[in-house]
Amino acid sequence: MIQIKLKIKNSLKAEDEIKNEDNQISPEEKIKELEDKLARAFAEMENQRRRFEKEKEDAFEYGGFSFAREALNLIDNLERSKQVLENDQKLKGTEALTKILEHLDIINKDLISIFTKNNIKPIECLNKKLDPNFHQAMMEIEDDQKDPGTIVQEIQKGFTIKDRLLRPSLVGVSKKTENKNQKTHENQEIKENN
Repeated sequence: MIQIKLKIKNSLKAEDEIKNEDNQISPEEKIKELEDKLARAFAEMENQRRRFEKEKEDAFEYGGFSFAREALNLIDNLERSKQVLENDQKLKGTEALTKILEHLDIINKDLISIFTKNNIKPIECLNKKLDPNFHQAMMEIEDDQKDPGTIVQEIQKGFTIKDRLLRPSLVGVSKKTENKNQKTHENQEIKENN
């Protein structure tokens, strides 16, 4: 009986050892698992470093984006002031007007120069095709001399900062002159069909 008990006891120990061996991972597998976790952690750290580097670069290059957009109001106001002075009948042809306009031009050139040094550049748009990425059409102007969709008037100058749009140009684009006889004929056809 003691022998049977010992055999049963030894048999149970052997089963427990087999179960423990099944649950335990071999040292080689454990090393592979840890190497995999380590490689993933390094990859995640590298991705995080790249993201931070990109964010830092963007903050440096585009950090003044809102300030630059607000500063564009200076150029707009200078241009408006110049137009008001040029249209003032009392000042037309006077030496005072000439000097004031010269000074406003100098200030405008200085502002544009400062903007250019900081990678803020005006968008050249006159006589170019309308590009919705850089221009916003405000009106259509009848012009048979130019192709339809060509910018013929700049209402407000647009600007870019580096490769990003800071403010679109507000423009007037050309369209073909409509023939009044053709328009009248089209209206009559519409009435007859109704």
